[in-house]
Amino acid sequence: MNTLSLNIVTPNGSVYDREDVTLAVLQTTAGEIGVMYGHIPTVAALEIGYAKINFDGGSEYIAVSEGFVEVRQDKLSIIVQTAEPANEIDVARAELAKSRAESHLNNEEDSSDINRAKRALDRANNRLRVAQLQ
Repeated sequence: MNTLSLNIVTPNGSVYDREDVTLAVLQTTAGEIGVMYGHIPTVAALEIGYAKINFDGGSEYIAVSEGFVEVRQDKLSIIVQTAEPANEIDVARAELAKSRAESHLNNEEDSSDINRAKRALDRANNRLRVAQLQ
C-alpha cells in the first residue's frame, strides 16, 4: 500500500513526523480536505481545527492553528503556528486559556485586543474539542 510521509512544523520546529499515513483530513479555509497518496499537488490555507491522521492500525487527532498545507504526491507538509496531538493536550491549561480569553472579551474597557482575544478563545475551544476526540 502506498503511504504519505507527514511533517507538521511550527516556528519551534517539527512537532509531528510520520511515514505511514494512509489518509489525512484537514480543515482548510475552503472546507474539509482529505489527502491520500497520489493526491494532486496542492497548497491550501488552514483554519483553526484539527488534522485527523489515519495510518495502518489506527488514527490520531492533532489540534492545529491557522497555517498552510503543502501536498505532494507522497508527502504532506503542514506549517502552522501551533500543533498539539490530542493525547498531549493539557485540558486544565486549555480551560484556563479559555477563561482568560473570555475575560478579555467581557472587559469592555479594553477593546484594543478584541481580535486577539477572539483568536485565543477559538484556539482554546479547538484544543478542548480535539482533546475529547482521542
